[in-house]
Amino acid sequence: MAYTTGIKEHESAHKRGAMARRRLFLGILLLILSVWLLSCRPKPLPGQGSTDTAVETIENKGSDTMVNLALAWAEAYMQLHPEVRISVTGGGSGTGIAAMINGTVDIANASREMKPEEIAAAKANGITPVEFVVARDAIAVVVHPSNPVQQLTLQQISDIYTGKITNWREVGGENRPIVLLSRESNSGTYVYFLEHVVRLGKADSDLLFSPDTLLMPSSEGISCEVRQNPNAIGYDGLGYVTPDQKVIAVAKDASSPYVLPSVATVNDGTYPIARPLYMYTAGEPHGQIKAYLDWILSEGQTQVTELGFVPLLR
Repeated sequence: MAYTTGIKEHESAHKRGAMARRRLFLGILLLILSVWLLSCRPKPLPGQGSTDTAVETIENKGSDTMVNLALAWAEAYMQLHPEVRISVTGGGSGTGIAAMINGTVDIANASREMKPEEIAAAKANGITPVEFVVARDAIAVVVHPSNPVQQLTLQQISDIYTGKITNWREVGGENRPIVLLSRESNSGTYVYFLEHVVRLGKADSDLLFSPDTLLMPSSEGISCEVRQNPNAIGYDGLGYVTPDQKVIAVAKDASSPYVLPSVATVNDGTYPIARPLYMYTAGEPHGQIKAYLDWILSEGQTQVTELGFVPLLR
């Protein structure tokens, strides 16, 4: 009887082991099947992402004059539209325009108009640039606060920057050498100042900045040098002028009034060194890019005023 019971217990244990092995085999089979099914699911195409958490990125690059304004626009817009991410970088107007032509950014910021050769390069690349005026700016001429000079004509500023005038006493100041500060040549502010101030808006002029001019990589660089150098003269977008710099009143000529840059004097046309600020897209914008530009041209004008630039008249 005891022998028979032992056989039955052995058979029962054998059956239990076989069932455990069967369950383990089925579990492994189900796991393999699940992995195979997941691997067969179609993957999203690059840039599509998941439909539940899709975030569209707008790449925005260019003018250093505009970079703080562009960052303020991006931050305000992303708070209103969390489904959009806006990446903003500087580098200069020429850099932004080149990136737009090459298709590596969605929007190029520029503190000058595109040059004919840039438009030709874009068209050769199958791109028709579309221009948007998004704000306006005054270029302020700045000196150290201790400098007694209060005002200059456009001709005097041109003579200073071409090296014809080299001492402050020639324009009513002290007997000190003039130290020239400028933005670098890839800057839209540099190009505008060269064409409209150094060359006085004359298309046939070939005047250039004096070779003694110190080229600064940023607006902050000019501000810093002006603050510490009593002999320096520089120029910058009005939004970058700080209280520890002295702003020069500018006249179109000796018989015209001397005017300080401000929102009011840009709007009424009396300040002679004012310009539009631009954004360029590769063809007509659509989708989120169009929505963003529409917002900039309407509600976004609030940030323009807050940062010291001149909003569009509406």
